Amino acid sequence: MVLSLTRTSKTNAARRHGRHGATRGFTLIELVVVVAIIGLLLAVLLPGLSNARRSGKIAVCGAHLRELGNALQMYGNDYDGRLMPLAYWSFDIIQSGPVVYWWGTNESTVNYEAGFAWPYLQSPTRDGSVFECPEQPWGSYDPQGAAKSVTSTYGYNGYYLSPPHTPGWGFSIGLMPWLTFSKVKDPARVFAFADTLIDLGGGLPRNNALLDPPMLFSAGAWETNPNPTTAFRHLGSTQVMHVDGHVGRYASQPDWLTSERFSIGSVETGNGPHYVPNWRDWPGP
Repeated sequence: MVLSLTRTSKTNAARRHGRHGATRGFTLIELVVVVAIIGLLLAVLLPGLSNARRSGKIAVCGAHLRELGNALQMYGNDYDGRLMPLAYWSFDIIQSGPVVYWWGTNESTVNYEAGFAWPYLQSPTRDGSVFECPEQPWGSYDPQGAAKSVTSTYGYNGYYLSPPHTPGWGFSIGLMPWLTFSKVKDPARVFAFADTLIDLGGGLPRNNALLDPPMLFSAGAWETNPNPTTAFRHLGSTQVMHVDGHVGRYASQPDWLTSERFSIGSVETGNGPHYVPNWRDWPGP
């Protein structure tokens, strides 16, 4: 009798232990709440992480522009203070071969060592190089030039700084002087290099290594440029290297954009003070 009571007591104790000691699983409602909380946290954190990545790209872009600005300054030191030419091309008396741009040549292949910046940068024009803005990587634009390869997604303000050596526009502005640093009007506001693209239609923009101004000079008069090339690709802003050597950032305004789908236009709607500050002094007809 005693043995039977003992066994019964142990069995009842084991049952009580099983009821209270077993791990209880999540209910469906609790699982839904956890998933909702995780989703809410991701919704809050992911935009911040994305903006942090883009802020990092802005910093890298600024570093690239500083390197280009340093190359410009060193070129001037070697050539009696003269600004770097945008290009030597067939219109130039001194040039009868392929067009040589500030970043190199672009025929069957890209030859970056031929560029005017090469002695001071010695960086190939490749994906991720100093010539490419990280916010506009290879594959996000249609490449210009015969080689259809990486050249640059930064543009140089040769329209003002070296008019006789500016292919595409040299026939109309070639009589304007090729400037030295000392002749630049207001170098703290004049752009030397900037983020650039051009919208010529199609599914993607095209890269453009010339910083075209918002107004063009033709037959002794100024007219609106339908395709300026300043790209506002950094969270609605563009970064520029000024002639005096500092990097600035300009947030776009609605009336500055000529291509809203690719955020391309100009900083302000006139040529001064950033593109051609003395535009009113250019000779009329």
